[in-house]
Amino acid sequence: MAERRAFAQKISRTVAAEVRKQISGQYGGSPQLLKNLNIGGSVSHHTTVPLTEPVDPVDLEDYLLTHPLAMDSGPLRDLLEFPSDDIEVIYSPRECRTLVSAVPEESEMDPHVRDCVRKYTEDWAIVNRKYHKLGTGFNPNTLDKQKERQKGLPKQIFESDEAPDGSSYQDEQDDLKRRSMSIDDTPRGSWACSIFDLKNSLPDALLPNLLDRTPNEEIDHQNDDQRKSNRHKELFGLHPAPEEEEPIERLSIPEIPKEHFGQRLLVKCLSLKFEIEIEPIFASLALYDGKEKKKISENFYFDLNSEQIKGMLRPHIPPAAITTLARSAIFSITYPSQDVFLVIKLEKVLQQGDIGECAEPYMILKEADAAKNKEKLEKLKSQAEQFCQRLGKYRMPFAWTAIHLMNIVSSAGSLERDSTEVEIAAGERKGSWSERRNSSIVGRRSLERTTSGDEACNLTNFRPATLTVTNFFKQEGDRLSDEDLYKFLADMRRPSSVLRRLRPITAQLKIDISPAPESPHYCLTPELLQVKLYPDSRVRPTREILEFPARDVYIPNTTYRNLLFVYPQTLNFANRQGSARNITVKVQFMYGEDPSNAMPVIFGKSSCAEFSKEAYTAVVYHNRSPDFHEEIKIKLPATLTDHHHLLFTFYHVSCQQKQNTPLETPVGYTWIPMLQNGRLKTGQFCLPVSLEKPPQAYSVLSPEVPLPGMKWVDNHKGVFNVEIVAVSTIHTQAT
Repeated sequence: MAERRAFAQKISRTVAAEVRKQISGQYGGSPQLLKNLNIGGSVSHHTTVPLTEPVDPVDLEDYLLTHPLAMDSGPLRDLLEFPSDDIEVIYSPRECRTLVSAVPEESEMDPHVRDCVRKYTEDWAIVNRKYHKLGTGFNPNTLDKQKERQKGLPKQIFESDEAPDGSSYQDEQDDLKRRSMSIDDTPRGSWACSIFDLKNSLPDALLPNLLDRTPNEEIDHQNDDQRKSNRHKELFGLHPAPEEEEPIERLSIPEIPKEHFGQRLLVKCLSLKFEIEIEPIFASLALYDGKEKKKISENFYFDLNSEQIKGMLRPHIPPAAITTLARSAIFSITYPSQDVFLVIKLEKVLQQGDIGECAEPYMILKEADAAKNKEKLEKLKSQAEQFCQRLGKYRMPFAWTAIHLMNIVSSAGSLERDSTEVEIAAGERKGSWSERRNSSIVGRRSLERTTSGDEACNLTNFRPATLTVTNFFKQEGDRLSDEDLYKFLADMRRPSSVLRRLRPITAQLKIDISPAPESPHYCLTPELLQVKLYPDSRVRPTREILEFPARDVYIPNTTYRNLLFVYPQTLNFANRQGSARNITVKVQFMYGEDPSNAMPVIFGKSSCAEFSKEAYTAVVYHNRSPDFHEEIKIKLPATLTDHHHLLFTFYHVSCQQKQNTPLETPVGYTWIPMLQNGRLKTGQFCLPVSLEKPPQAYSVLSPEVPLPGMKWVDNHKGVFNVEIVAVSTIHTQAT
């Protein structure tokens, strides 16, 4: 056997198992490895614990309290200790922009609703940090501060920054000559020592006092004085700020949250006049984004009928609340674009005949021929009075038009006048419009305006414009949906003959469009709360119109808002037996199942009560599968239960007055429970319709549930499409 080398003889041959056993026996009695076990009533001491036993982490806060840091007093001690006066809490009163706070009146509220209300009403707690600027997360090198610090500094110019001039041409030629000479031509064989370089080089400046004997302390003192002379007070602050892409935490001071508003637009409705005036006409305004294919505002309803005409509906309409008499509205647009349209829709009282028959007199009769058509006009007025007396609470679609908003804004802003008066004819290509003729303007100038999607849209600084809409499109009974409207809006932006084939209804609608003032007087919020200042409650108000942004806006909620919007869309009674043609849908918000449990929470439209217990959709004459274009706005209760639900009752309206025939006959029922697993139920619904009244305890179930003994339209298939949209800052919505 070969002799073992010297260093190998000193290597320990102890195996790993023996090492573990030795360590376990050595530390078996330590407090960290002891564990008392009660086995069979006897206590075993000195029981070893496996080394893999998890150990509880140390309570850092408790350790720091019991073991204070031993720091010597010195000039840098403040850098190690947390300053006790760093945080300062200030309570600032919350500003309320309305005269009355937007809080619910219910005495009993759910805990989460009560917490939300307290969050929206209590004072702001502002935390100030005095030494925030000294932290690493604060970057003082902003662009503005960099420019401020660099004031007074001499601009450094380097040779590479200087542009060559004509005088340096000869120097460049000499340099080329020096470089072209061969090294062998120089006396010593070195280019640096060539006679040519020595003759053309300048002597260096002499260094004064170079050979003088000066103590080192004095040299250091002189250097120190030279460094301090003309020294910038913030030398290190001149370093440029780091790039924003670098992963450095930014502790910026947040702003106080406030209610979100986009660019605000004030629209005033001045007058609406037709060639013939025989009956009331009701109008509404709303904003649509044609590109996003989305309705971006709620409806604004206004009434421009004369008192004499409105008197025809007095038996059906209670005294009008002042809040429903508004003729001006403030629209908010968070994402203005070139595809925003102001859509105007008109309705009239329901009468016998389809829309085409009802609109025919407005197309053929002219105001100039009133004397010639006197008998015909008297007959039309008499028929209108009869329909208003009998069917005054029902409406039917009549006409519509759209205004390309950005064309108006850009054209009005380019005119050198304080205000602009223009005339818009519906159906012109690309939304073109021409300036209104009057006695002060000679001739006619065409103000064709086409806009591109790349242009910036600004609604804050254009000149006010007075528009006169001269033509309306007759509403097609089978084209009431939003999808059809978006197609029409797309045709208005591009050359198309689709709109030209539609017969127009001659009318004159005058409206003012201007940027909204910052603090308008006599203004109401979407919840009908008075905004400060509101000097007189008897003055006709201005309504703030709730915005539905085209894209999400990520901001915290700061005010109490609890609204629900119901959009009936389509109904298919083609397979329903019996007479059901002039169909309207009555919408009610119920807190129980008894008919008296309907809540007065539905907002009124125009020239009516502020709130009502029910709302009716417009009727499409003799249509078993109608489309709807209704928007029903509801003020939700703060506290919802399982019995709160939307009840839809379908009626057949008898337009002809017949003996023993009721005015309205119920032909179906359906409903939507408001809560689902404690969340607000919203979205698109396709509901079956029952032929009979719902049974007891129906409100806690969905109509999709096959309740025993009930008869359904089309074998319990979904025949009624409706959309529910909630704008609530307290209720969680089910998706």
